[in-house]
Amino acid sequence: MKRLFMQTSLALGVALIVSAAAGCAGKSELRYLDFQTKQPAALSADMEPVTIVIEPFEDRRADKARIGTRTHLWGGVTHFDVVGGRPADMISQALVNRLKTRGWGNRAWNVRLGQAESATGADIVIGGQVQDFSVGVKSRPFSTVIDAKSRFTIQSKNADDQSTTTRSIEGVRTRTVFWFGEQDVQELLAATLEDGIDRLIADTMIERKALRPVR
Repeated sequence: MKRLFMQTSLALGVALIVSAAAGCAGKSELRYLDFQTKQPAALSADMEPVTIVIEPFEDRRADKARIGTRTHLWGGVTHFDVVGGRPADMISQALVNRLKTRGWGNRAWNVRLGQAESATGADIVIGGQVQDFSVGVKSRPFSTVIDAKSRFTIQSKNADDQSTTTRSIEGVRTRTVFWFGEQDVQELLAATLEDGIDRLIADTMIERKALRPVR
C-alpha cells in the first residue's frame, strides 16, 4: 500500500511538472488584447450643461511595438499588444466611456472624443500623453508573476478663462497566479488604467464649467 501511494504521488508530481512545462513553453508569438467595452447609454436630457471634449492622447512610450512580453520558463516569449495597435487611442476612449457613466461627483457627463478642431463650443478640452502602459510577465516553476505599469500626463484647458490644469498619474499593480491565462494580463492592465482615471477624478473637480484642481 505504501509503495502504491508513493508511486501515485510520484505520478501526480510528474504530471504537474509536465503540465507546468507545457503551459510555460512557447516560441515568439504576438497576442492581441481587446480592451473595448460596451458604449455607455445616451445621456439624459437633464444633464448639467457642461461640454467636455477628449482629444486622442499622444503616444510617447519608448517601445511602441508592443505593450508587454511574457518570458516562458522553458524558453520563448509571447508579446502583447492592444487590438488595433494604438494603446493611446484606447486609453482616450476609456476615459470618455468612464466620464459618460461615472465621473466627477459620481455623475455622468456630456463627453465626446474629438480632435482640437472639433472642440468648438466645448467648455473643457482634455488631452494627454501616454508615457507608459506596459506589462511584464515572467513564468516560474508553478507560478507566473505579472507586473503592470501605467504613466500618463493629462492636461485640460478651460474655455471660459483659458486656464489649464495638468496632472501626472502613475500606477503599478502586481499579481502572482498559479494557472496563467491571457485574461490575467488584460484584467491587471485594465485595473491599472482604472486606477489612473480614478486618481484624475479624485484630484480634480468641475466648478463653473471648468476643470479645477481639488483645493
